[in-house]
Amino acid sequence: MLNYIHWNVHPEIFPDFLPVRWYGILFMSGFVFGYYMLERIFKAENKPVAWLDSLSLYVGAGTILGARLGHCLFYEPAYYLSHPIEILKIWEGGLASHGAAIGILLSLWLFSRKFKEVNFLWITDRLVIVVALGASCIRLGNLMNSEIIGGATTLPWGFIFERLGEDFPRHPTQLYEAFAYMIIFIFLFRQYWQNKAGQYSGRLFGLFLILVFGFRFFIEFIKDVQVDFEKSMALNMGQWLSVPLVLLGVVLLMRSRKMAPKTA
Repeated sequence: MLNYIHWNVHPEIFPDFLPVRWYGILFMSGFVFGYYMLERIFKAENKPVAWLDSLSLYVGAGTILGARLGHCLFYEPAYYLSHPIEILKIWEGGLASHGAAIGILLSLWLFSRKFKEVNFLWITDRLVIVVALGASCIRLGNLMNSEIIGGATTLPWGFIFERLGEDFPRHPTQLYEAFAYMIIFIFLFRQYWQNKAGQYSGRLFGLFLILVFGFRFFIEFIKDVQVDFEKSMALNMGQWLSVPLVLLGVVLLMRSRKMAPKTA
């Protein structure tokens, strides 16, 4: 039986020598692996691989801008609206996955508007496969930063986050989420390649929303709140933001079941 895990990993890979952070490496690895997986999908469906370069720029910008604005406006709007220049200081931390989701969807809509040969749901169905993988990598990065922590626990695999000056174990919710999102990635990947789910417009997108944000809703019950005002809420901000995304997923999944299969 484990006697708790003392977690004291430095956020930088080479402390005091080269300021490269584990979070940044893991964040970028999601994009790199995602690019090559999408390249394989595009080739299999005879789509121009050249689209991927532009798509990467759109999604990268949407992810970072959406995640930053999501944190500022969902969690600390009073502060950031009165100190707007602070919004630009992304290196000081503060990213929200729900904001990233909105930013990515907006970037895909803009992408499909520019590249009119690309249907919005077609590209979204395929992108969410690798987004699930990226989410897993990001949560591992959060673990390296000793952030997005869980509540106190007595379970033997609890983590004592020593860099936070604590001496009691907490749920390693970063690992719970990283594992869950990896399982979701594998599931969506298999749905696409083996069950041809990509032929049904909106099906993979709907499954992604239901699984990722459904899990996010329930994991929030054992996570520490991110901002103080959430302590007085029956459901925290992350849960409230997850509900409409899960409902949208249900609508997309039901809609896809009534549609004939499409290949483009």
